[in-house]
Amino acid sequence: MSVHDHHGMGYRGRPQATFGGAVSAWGRWVASLVWNLEHSFERARADARPEEDTRVRIFLIMAAFCAVFACLALGAAHAALLAPARGAGAGFHPGALTRADLVDRNGQLLATNITHYGLYIDPREVWDIPAAKAQLRRALPRISAARLDRVMSGERRLIALNGLTPSERRAVHALALGGVTFEPEDRRVYPLGSSAVHLIGRSDTGGQGVAGAELAFDQEIRAAGTASEDFPLSIDLRVQGVVENELAIAAEEHKAKGAVAVVADVQTGEILAMASWPTYDANRRNAAPEEATLNRVVSAHYEMGSVFKSFTVAAGIDTGRADMNTLFDASQALQIGKRRITDFHATNKVLTLEEVYLHSSNIGTSRLAVEMGGDVMRDYFRRLGLLDAAPIELKESAAPPKVRKWDDSTLASLSFGYGIMVTPIQYVSAYGALVNGGRYVPPTLRKGGRPNAQTHQVVSAETSAVMLDLMRRNVTRGSGRFADAPGLRMGGKTGSANKLVSGRYNPAVAVGSFAGVFPADGPVDAKRYTVFVLMDEPGVYPRTGGYVAAPAVGRIADRIAGFLGVERKADRWSTALGEKIPEFQDVEGDGR
Repeated sequence: MSVHDHHGMGYRGRPQATFGGAVSAWGRWVASLVWNLEHSFERARADARPEEDTRVRIFLIMAAFCAVFACLALGAAHAALLAPARGAGAGFHPGALTRADLVDRNGQLLATNITHYGLYIDPREVWDIPAAKAQLRRALPRISAARLDRVMSGERRLIALNGLTPSERRAVHALALGGVTFEPEDRRVYPLGSSAVHLIGRSDTGGQGVAGAELAFDQEIRAAGTASEDFPLSIDLRVQGVVENELAIAAEEHKAKGAVAVVADVQTGEILAMASWPTYDANRRNAAPEEATLNRVVSAHYEMGSVFKSFTVAAGIDTGRADMNTLFDASQALQIGKRRITDFHATNKVLTLEEVYLHSSNIGTSRLAVEMGGDVMRDYFRRLGLLDAAPIELKESAAPPKVRKWDDSTLASLSFGYGIMVTPIQYVSAYGALVNGGRYVPPTLRKGGRPNAQTHQVVSAETSAVMLDLMRRNVTRGSGRFADAPGLRMGGKTGSANKLVSGRYNPAVAVGSFAGVFPADGPVDAKRYTVFVLMDEPGVYPRTGGYVAAPAVGRIADRIAGFLGVERKADRWSTALGEKIPEFQDVEGDGR
């Protein structure tokens, strides 16, 4: 047997043994191809035709390359077309964040992830260190010269700067410097800058929420990112923009130290806008002054003054201790022990409960609170959520200082908003319970409201209806007239309080606020909204809520009504265009 025949039998036998009858037609074809190619080489050598041997080998190499490139093309197509989609918060590198995009109730972007880069330098691979330093400083002005010196003088690869944007990376990469490399790192960015910054909060470089909604909903935001979904909040960016704009205008006009504004849906508890002034850029928090980073809506406590009269009057009506025609002697100051309680603008006459509210009489509400007693007042304040931290999702929600005693003097103070300090979000939630049919609804930043929210009845639906009508009267005839908005049937109550400075209440250091509701007519379970504005230490006179806060509330309502679907209509007090119907004589409101 020749060598040629011996090899031929060996290769013929191997395919038969390996790819016998059980193998596929594809397997048999490959085996046959391999056998024929090898036979071609042997025949070429046996026949002394080396050029044929070469051609066959070239063909084989070309076929192999074609097969490799075909496999690569198939793999790329599979990755592009058939690979599973990444999460909304996922990046394209192993260290990518998995946080979902935060959006408002209409899907508008509030926060997202963008891949940045860490700049690393290995000085051992830098050819000309002085030249490299100069080039890097020109391409990347924000890099610290001291940090660059330390990295360049080392003997190992070190990070020179975190958080390079894609454009910064391109600028450095174009220098073509040896020893300079980049590593991707995801960063949470806030494209709106200072808008809704206190509400949105922030997360750290590791993707952990540390403040605001980013912290409050941290686990849910991560889960949504993994599921390729956005995470919606309750706010409406259109409403938020109006609120921030009007609040800044009012704060600057009145030279306030700080200011807050909130818009809420009274039926669901959803916060549609939350603003704290002054504000700062979320992407430059380290450069922000401390007073700008405080979310005054949920973390700052205030004695708010006469806006608390709504709670006192509602409790009096709800318990049956008073109605609109009940009389209260405000002809002279009320003496409680050594304390003398007076009105800001004394009427020196007997007032009905309606007049007590419209004139914002301290004497009248003090008499009503003392008559109801400490147990009744404490029970209503507790059910209104005024004695505990507001149950909003934000971790920054602060508990108020405790009311230590409930004697007659304290009750008198509480009746007109002194002797108790609360956060604006506490007040907004309590106020909502007076105008939504009497239910306390926990405030929420969750779109659609909090699922299975634990609500409870504070006052009856009948009391709520009376309060809505009384608030509307206060805007048309009383101290809240500057808050009126054409055709929106605005109701509300003013509030003013002097601050305690060095143990004494200083009239030059005050808080002015206005709590508004619109529309104030219709069934108690109808859709309506509260607008609350507070000016902290306005620097110009007058400092009362009717002057520093009420106009801003009216302008906010006027601008957001269309976004909320509130139709402008006439009522018994004014036309749909806001023209007053001269049916009733105005009460001289004092802006308190």
